Amino acid sequence: MTWQSLSDWWWPYVFILLGGAFPTYIWRFIGVFIGGRVSEDSEALIIVRAVATSLVAGVIAQLILYPSGALAESSVYLRIGAALAGFLAYLYLGRRVIIGVVVGEAILIAGLLL
Repeated sequence: MTWQSLSDWWWPYVFILLGGAFPTYIWRFIGVFIGGRVSEDSEALIIVRAVATSLVAGVIAQLILYPSGALAESSVYLRIGAALAGFLAYLYLGRRVIIGVVVGEAILIAGLLL
């Protein structure tokens, strides 16, 4: 076994690390660098929040309307009802995300078991 063959095994891992970490961490660094200078009421931050919220809403809508796996076996009415119940629980029980998620999941699981 030569030194060349011993050193070749780790290059794919370095490539994966750099290819996966660099694009992610560069944006995090820019966010930290700029984040302290941006006012919470600025138009730029309002746009960022709107885009982030719309992306989450899109993913949730896709999961409800076009599910895959075990969720696809459930009724669309059950999925919509669980999401609606979770949202209402969030609104009326202290605006805590965890409460909305737990209520929505509990209704979905109960509906699947019935």
